Amino acid sequence: MNIEQNSIACQLSLVRATLPEQVTLVAVSKTHPVEALREAYDAGQRIFGESRPQEMAEKQAALPQDIEWHMIGHLQTNKIKMIAPFVALIHSVDSAHLADAIQREAAKCGRTIDVLLEIRVAAEETKTGWNFTELMQYVRSAPFARMNNVRVRGVMGIATNTTDAQVIRHDFAELKRCFDMLRPYFGARFDTLSMGMSHDYGYAVECGATMVRVGSLIFGERDYTARPEPVAAE
Repeated sequence: MNIEQNSIACQLSLVRATLPEQVTLVAVSKTHPVEALREAYDAGQRIFGESRPQEMAEKQAALPQDIEWHMIGHLQTNKIKMIAPFVALIHSVDSAHLADAIQREAAKCGRTIDVLLEIRVAAEETKTGWNFTELMQYVRSAPFARMNNVRVRGVMGIATNTTDAQVIRHDFAELKRCFDMLRPYFGARFDTLSMGMSHDYGYAVECGATMVRVGSLIFGERDYTARPEPVAAE
């Protein structure tokens, strides 16, 4: 899909029109320039999703301060400090190690950071996320009760990369099942099920998503030639 920049507002409006009122839209803006985000902002979008901490920090400094920034990509522990002062929601908490590190950085900033537990349901081994059985064992040990600066808001996941609607729906239904099983451990604050992207968010909404992450339908295809951040050891 090749969406011209001057049609971002139109594309954003089209996506919003397909979403029920109770579903939150995260505009996935990773690799797109500040100018594109500003056009979406001027069209009323206030929630943006990024996957690289350095890129997020640079955009946060350049754009209006009422934007709600969501970290949706895999997060290295040594990069948390770049976003801890301002990030609104971290979608990709996929290990106890990462949860502990977010707690430490949030405490240093005097903040409580909202997070989602990323669960792996897709068939691909390359996908990140908790094994649900291991996650349940971890949650039952009540570690989050000792994390005063981390607030677990729900679950995030990615469906198998396929055109088979039955497989996609199965993955999203499994995420919804995991969400429902975890909810009693966290109570009313546990209200976010983040699943669904540009190519499959319709199925996610059918299966109970409360938040979808849409990028290419709004901004066009990502610039894969953009310089990646250097990968450092955690």
